[in-house]
Amino acid sequence: MDNFRIDEIARRLLESLPPAFRTMSRDLETNFRAVLRSSLGKLDLVTRDEFDTQTRVLERTRARLAELEARLQALEAAAGPAPGAAPEGLPPDHPGH
Repeated sequence: MDNFRIDEIARRLLESLPPAFRTMSRDLETNFRAVLRSSLGKLDLVTRDEFDTQTRVLERTRARLAELEARLQALEAAAGPAPGAAPEGLPPDHPGH
């Protein structure tokens, strides 16, 4: 998480405190930042750019998979049933086979 967002969260936390605590604002803000950085640093996070990149890769992979599945179905339909294959909807060991 970038420093700007951490600073923004720390500022919002500070603004939510009662006025009596705001006199210690500099110390509290520093402590808020330290706690946020420490806690968020332990999380397994990725940047937005990395997330968006992986999303695009996944979308392309899904599209390619759909293309390949369609091609496979077309090839299977053109080839007809395999020798010794059960009629569609029946298991291979069905008595009508």
